[in-house]
Amino acid sequence: MSALLEATDLAYHSGGRVLVDGVDLAFAGGSFTIIIGPNGAGKSTLLRLLCGELAPARGAVRWNGETLHAIPAWRLAHRRAVMPQASDLNFPFTVFEVASLGTEGIGRGLSRSDRQRLAFEALEQADVAHLAPRNYQTLSGGERQRVHFARVLAQLAAGRTLESQQALFLDEPIASLDLKHQLALLNTARGLARQGLAVIAVLHDLQLASGLADELVLLHRGSLVTRGTPDAVLTPATLANVFGIALNADALPASPWSLVRAQEHSAA
Repeated sequence: MSALLEATDLAYHSGGRVLVDGVDLAFAGGSFTIIIGPNGAGKSTLLRLLCGELAPARGAVRWNGETLHAIPAWRLAHRRAVMPQASDLNFPFTVFEVASLGTEGIGRGLSRSDRQRLAFEALEQADVAHLAPRNYQTLSGGERQRVHFARVLAQLAAGRTLESQQALFLDEPIASLDLKHQLALLNTARGLARQGLAVIAVLHDLQLASGLADELVLLHRGSLVTRGTPDAVLTPATLANVFGIALNADALPASPWSLVRAQEHSAA
């Protein structure tokens, strides 16, 4: 498959520190890529560079050959949606209003009722439709996380009326969620990849990452160590060198994701 998004010699510095250094990557539509690595490896910084939130100190990110920072912000908003690690709102919005923010100014030929429908459908996908009239500020951390997931789903749905090729960026999207909603969110994200989106996520949980990703991207100290299938990346030697642990990958506990996949296969 041809690359939708390409990063070439990507570097970023802050406060005299090199956070990302010389990273080359390519991402195709229809793929789920998970970025892993120890704390401070540069995972979130790399994601922010790839989605255009940060400008690189060196190198470039290109969308279908076009430099990301040359793409107008309104068009970029149709092409990609971003769910950061933490999102906070200091206004008394309802849950429905937060989800609706994803459709504001996005899309072509959408009526007000169309936008409302997309927002509500996104809330249903994120399992928070029952909270639609609630004040967002009264929600738990996990509920807020799911509302913001609904917001990016609504943005993608509205953006799809103008742009057929899209990407979804998720930075530790399951940090505040219980197991049920972790698996549900990741299942939805994986479904979007199967529909043709390029889905790029940062996760700390190696079990979930290994059971979910088409490809893993392993970072260490801002540099790309390796990328490939989970079996190729999570080798005993790599785990020892990067994470500083003596652990055989075959001994990793079974991912809860494998249970979900087994259920999917049995249902089929």
